[in-house]
Amino acid sequence: MSDWKERLGMVYSTNPDFEYTTTAEPETETLAPEKQNLRVWLDRKHRGGKTVTLVKDFVGTDADLQELGRMLKSKCGVGGSAKDGEIIIQGDHRDRVVDLLTKAGYRCKKAGG
Repeated sequence: MSDWKERLGMVYSTNPDFEYTTTAEPETETLAPEKQNLRVWLDRKHRGGKTVTLVKDFVGTDADLQELGRMLKSKCGVGGSAKDGEIIIQGDHRDRVVDLLTKAGYRCKKAGG
């Protein structure tokens, strides 16, 4: 059994017919770009003084988030990452990211920074 991490904290059962079941959360369905309401932030906190552009509030699967992040990183010509519903783009690219997202059909706006 490779799911031992999911069973941490499980109490031992003496029932020989016991089947441990994990409740896997279904991955959220990706909203259409025109229904997304993205926020583009500028962040400097906890990054060693480096500035990054954050795209928050993406609703959808992790694969779609990765694909959107890949597109933004390649169009801006910089590195970054995409995880936990947000995309991190290295550097101050707020205006460019908002322009790219709008052209791709997403609803987005600049937020605090």
